[in-house]
Amino acid sequence: MLLATLTRLEATIEAETAALLAHRPVDHAAVNRHKSQSLLELTRLARALDPAGLDAATAIHLARLRDALARNQEVVALHLRALEEITGTLAEAALSADSDGTYTARIGT
Repeated sequence: MLLATLTRLEATIEAETAALLAHRPVDHAAVNRHKSQSLLELTRLARALDPAGLDAATAIHLARLRDALARNQEVVALHLRALEEITGTLAEAALSADSDGTYTARIGT
């Protein structure tokens, strides 16, 4: 059960990362729903889990999941920064378009 949950979460994370890197549309609601479901399952499973008793396969899956999450975090952060830049540019363009120039400093007058 634990390995299946880890595998599903890793697949969800990797699919989101791949879609973002390929500039493909991402259904963020579906991705977040899958992440939330997997994290809920992991939380429930972790209550009965003895960390000292993890087998090698589980430890490998956990390490791969950690790496996938780190990469996903980098890619999502990059996209958020890009969105902030685009939003700033659009806001500046909208302000410039709405301005009639009355309060704009003019050079050489």
